[in-house]
Amino acid sequence: MDPDDLGLFGPGSVTWKVHEEPILIVAGLRSLYLQALHPRAMAGVAQNSDYRADSWGRLVRTATYVATTIYGTTAEAEAAGARVRRLHARLRATDPATGEEFRVDDPELLRWVHVAEVETFLSTARRAGLRLTDAEVDGYYAEQRRVAALVGLDPADVPGTAAEVAEYYRRIRPDLRITREAAETAVFLTAPPIPWKLNLPARIGLNLGPARFAYLGVAGTAFALLPPWARRMYGGLGLPTTELSADLSVRALRLALAAVPRRWREGPLQQAAKARAARIAAAGVAA
Repeated sequence: MDPDDLGLFGPGSVTWKVHEEPILIVAGLRSLYLQALHPRAMAGVAQNSDYRADSWGRLVRTATYVATTIYGTTAEAEAAGARVRRLHARLRATDPATGEEFRVDDPELLRWVHVAEVETFLSTARRAGLRLTDAEVDGYYAEQRRVAALVGLDPADVPGTAAEVAEYYRRIRPDLRITREAAETAVFLTAPPIPWKLNLPARIGLNLGPARFAYLGVAGTAFALLPPWARRMYGGLGLPTTELSADLSVRALRLALAAVPRRWREGPLQQAAKARAARIAAAGVAA
């Protein structure tokens, strides 16, 4: 491994600035609620995944993949992308409406998942209080095209500015809807099984432990952060008061997470990337 390799991004990137925010744990949930509204994307997950039996394991694997693309070396990020491409290439699913079989690595589906994810990361961080200029917002979307390329997308076909993302959502909204699988997934995301070590009161006869209450608050905030049109598809209301409540909740949660010691909220990949960056910067000063 090249000790001077900072990966696809680096300390001067907008990507590092955004993903420094621990509030992105909420963004992960918001992204899943949003992605589930694409019938084929949802069918691809439901027909090829054991997410109900291994929800927390899947969450950890997804978080590790994202961290690798953001903070890993170039070789680590490319290897992670290659594993995802090999997995997707083998998978097929059946369209629930037409019965047509399709490939999970269809570029249209990969593009939807990518855009929903990166727009969620960015919008959640901003609504939580992260200050970004319009140029930085466009810079983030442009940088994230590198991540899109890892899963096999042509970066030129991926929205790279805020205006392009907004136009993409406008075009794809007629294809989105709530399906039975999406509704079941939303219920599962809102009340998944809590690992027993985090929910001890439930194991001794109580219905809800502290971890369950905390998770419900996070899930409620994530859902409220969805665009109004997405909440309406789920049967919720797209009211301005919901927007205000979501903003207040996510800002309060950001402040709470900021109080957690950095060594507890930064993963090993992030810590290693920062250590490499600090070493390179020190060597440059010494030179």
